Amino acid sequence: MENYPTLFPVVAGLMLDTQGRILVQQRPEGTAMAGLWEFPGGKIEPGETPEQALARELAEELGIAILPEECEPMTFASASLGQRHLILLLFRCRVWAGEPRALHATALRWATVDELYQLPMPPADLPLLAIIAQSLDGQPVGA
Repeated sequence: MENYPTLFPVVAGLMLDTQGRILVQQRPEGTAMAGLWEFPGGKIEPGETPEQALARELAEELGIAILPEECEPMTFASASLGQRHLILLLFRCRVWAGEPRALHATALRWATVDELYQLPMPPADLPLLAIIAQSLDGQPVGA
């Protein structure tokens, strides 16, 4: 019988400001992939929908409130992490209440897609950049 990796589903939010820049956060020291920049989000807990998980994670990580029904599915990424296999579900978040703060990250940064290509990011986030760039081309922005 073949050994299959354990699936590890996580969610992330694509949050845009009024200039079309994207919010990323820097992973803190002492965590896996410390120092890398990533889209905010995290693990889906048992009993949660991906949208509920994203609302909870953004409240915990950024101190903001979003409604699960306002999270728009956008794309996903798949990456091997040894015995686990990451499935990253990316949602576009257009509306939230509050000002994002770095509650669990070293820093927050609003960046253009071109700037994101210059930042060190986790391997699962990198394939999302081209899809994000294509989806934002000519699209209205707003937070």
